[in-house]
Amino acid sequence: MKKYSSEAIRNMALISHGGAGKTSLAEALLYTSGAVNRLGTIESGTTTTDYDPDEIKRQVTINVGLAPLEWDGIKVNLLDTPGYFDFIGDLLGALRVSDCAAVVVCAVSGVEVGTEKVWQYAEDFNLPRLVLINKLDRENADFEGTLAQLLEHFGTKVVPVQLPIGKEDQYKGVVDLIEEKALLFSADGKKMEEQEIPEDLREKAEAMREKLIEAVAETEDELLLKYLEGEALEPEEIRKSLRRGILEGKIIPVLCGAATKNYGSGALLDFIKSYMPSPVDSEEIEGILPESGEKTTRKASPEEPFAALVFKTLADPYVGRINFFRVYSGSLRPDSQVYNVNREKNERIGQLFSMRGKNQLPMEEVVTGDIAAVAKLQHTATGDTLCDRGNLFQFMPIDFPEPVISFAVEPKTKGDEEKVSSGLSRFLEEDPTFRLERRAETRQTVISGLGELHLEIIVSRLAQKFGVEVNLSTPKVPYKETIRGQASRVEGKHKKQTGGRGQYGHVYLDLEPLPAGEGFQFEDKIFGGVVPKQYVPAVEKGIREAMEEGVLAGYPVVGVGVKLVDGSYHTVDSSEMAFKIAAAMAFRKGIEQAQPVMLEPVMNVEITVPEAFMGDIMGDLNGRRGRIQGVESAGGLQKIRAQVPMAEMFKYSIDLRSMTQGRGFFTMAFSHYEEVPHQVAEQVIAAAKAEKEKE
Repeated sequence: MKKYSSEAIRNMALISHGGAGKTSLAEALLYTSGAVNRLGTIESGTTTTDYDPDEIKRQVTINVGLAPLEWDGIKVNLLDTPGYFDFIGDLLGALRVSDCAAVVVCAVSGVEVGTEKVWQYAEDFNLPRLVLINKLDRENADFEGTLAQLLEHFGTKVVPVQLPIGKEDQYKGVVDLIEEKALLFSADGKKMEEQEIPEDLREKAEAMREKLIEAVAETEDELLLKYLEGEALEPEEIRKSLRRGILEGKIIPVLCGAATKNYGSGALLDFIKSYMPSPVDSEEIEGILPESGEKTTRKASPEEPFAALVFKTLADPYVGRINFFRVYSGSLRPDSQVYNVNREKNERIGQLFSMRGKNQLPMEEVVTGDIAAVAKLQHTATGDTLCDRGNLFQFMPIDFPEPVISFAVEPKTKGDEEKVSSGLSRFLEEDPTFRLERRAETRQTVISGLGELHLEIIVSRLAQKFGVEVNLSTPKVPYKETIRGQASRVEGKHKKQTGGRGQYGHVYLDLEPLPAGEGFQFEDKIFGGVVPKQYVPAVEKGIREAMEEGVLAGYPVVGVGVKLVDGSYHTVDSSEMAFKIAAAMAFRKGIEQAQPVMLEPVMNVEITVPEAFMGDIMGDLNGRRGRIQGVESAGGLQKIRAQVPMAEMFKYSIDLRSMTQGRGFFTMAFSHYEEVPHQVAEQVIAAAKAEKEKE
C-alpha cells in the first residue's frame, strides 16, 4: 500500500446495533475498492474483519477489526466495531481514534437499542457521522419508515442525500440528491451506471432535495439569506456547505445500501472521499504535560513532534503482543525508538505494518493521522501514549467502563492453576474492561467483565490460545465475621507432656468490638512478667492466624480489639509455638462468647434507565434488599443511586437488560461492610457447614 498524505486519509468507525450489517459493509467496501478479490460472507466465516474462531462460530464481531482500503486517491481506514455491548471496550477504543463514524441501521428492524447507544457514544466523542440504511434488498425493508424513526430519535439534522430505487428484491440503485442523477448498480455492485431520475421518483426526489438544500442553507447566514430570497444555490456552494455542515455536526447525511449484494458501496466511498473529514480537519489534540499534569494541546501536523495513542492490544502466544495505534502528530518509521509516557519506558520499534483483518501490510512510514500496528513492544498496553522522548506529551485516558458481572474460575484439570493464571494475565494486557483477582477470603480466582458473553469468550480463548480449560461458577460472597459484645479473661491453655521436653503456653485475653472499618488491635497488658516479653509476639501471631477463620462460617474475622491481660509460663516447656496455640484457643473461645455476627459487602450501585422503567427497577432493588439513596435526571434518562448487598448483584447485568429491553446500564463499586440480617446469616452458616462436611 502506497504512502498517503494526512489530507488523503479517512479514519471511519462502523458502528451499529448488533446484526445491522457492519462487517458485511466493511467487506463490500473492501471488495469494491479491490482490496479483496471476493466478497466474503458472515455465514461462511470468510469476512476479512471477523477472522477470530469465536467470531466465525458465533457470527458476531468481538474485536475491532482494522481494514484499510484505497479509493480514488485516498486511503480509508475502516474500523469494524462490535455491536454487542459486552465488547464495548473495543468500540470505545475505535471511536477514540476515528475522525468520523458510519451508523449502520437495518432497513427491516429500524432504530434499535444499540443504535441509540452508539449514537450517544458518537455524540460523546463529538464525531461527524453519516447513516447508512442497510439491507434495503430484504423482505419488509422500509426506507421511509426507518428514516421517520431516525428523525424521531435524532432530530431534523438527519437529512437524506440518497433515495432508493426499487424495493426489497427489486432494489437496484439510488437517486443522488446532491448531483440530481440516478445511479444503477451492476450485478456485482462494483460499477454504477448514471441515468436520469426515474419519472415515478422525480416528485419525491425534488421534495427531498429541497429539504437537503434547506439544511445546507442553514449552516451559513449568507446562504440562508440567499435561500430565503428564492435564489438558487450553486452546486459548488451546496457541496462546500454540506461538507462544512457534516464536519460541524449540523447535518447527518443518510445513504442507502445492501451490503451483502455490494449495492451502494461505490457511492458510499465517493461520499466518504468528498464529504467526510480527514485527520487535518480535526481541532488540536488535547493532552497533558506528564511532568506537571497541566493540560496542553498539540496540532495534528507532520511538523509537530511524534505522538501516538495505542487503542487496541492483541495478546497472541505465538506472535506475542500486537499494539494498534494512531499517530496524531509527527510520523514514525521502522527501527526507531519511542518513549512510553504511561510506563516511563523506552520502546524499540521494529517492523511497522497495517492490518487488514489478520493480514499484515508492511509500512515504511506512519504519517500524522494514520493507523498502524507494531509487534513485540515490551511494556505497552491499550491506552498508552508513545511519543518523542525530548517532547513529552500524554493523551487523555480512554474512559473504559467498569466490569458488571463476575465468575469464579477453576481449572478442569488439577495442577493447571499456574497456566490459568498466566493465560488470564495475558488477557489483562489485551482488554481494559476485563479484571482478574485472587480473593483471599473465599480462596477463589474471580474474573469480571461486561457481560456473560464477554467472559465466555475469554474462557474460550484461554482454551484455544493457552490450551487450558476451566469451569465458571457464581463467586462466593467475601463475607467477614466480627463481634458485637465483649468477653473478659478468656483462658487459653496449651499443655502437652510427652517424653522429653513438653509444651506449655497459658494466656488470658479480653476481647471487644472495634469501630466499623477497623481490622484488628492488639495490646500487651501484662504486668510482672507472667508472660515473658519474648512470647508476646507469638501470642499476637496466634490470634492473627486464628482470625483467618471465624467460628460461624469460617470467614475472616475483623473489627476485634484483643488485650493480653494474664497468663503463666514454664521455664523449660514454654515456647513460642505453645503460646501461639494457647492464644488461638483463647481467641476462638472468646469470639464465641462475644456475640459473633456475619458481615457482608454492600455496593454503591448507580443505574441509568429510561423513565418508563423506573417503577420496575425500584421494586426490583427493594426485592434485592437495596436502599434507594436518590434519583436524578440525566439527559432524558433517570439515574438511581442505591446501596445493595453484593450477594444480590451477581446476575444483575442480565436481569437489568431483560427488565429494560437492553436500555438500562449500571455501575457498581464497593462501599462498606454491614451486618447480615439474621435469616440470611443462618442460610450462609448452614451452607458453609454443609460444604465443610462434604470436604
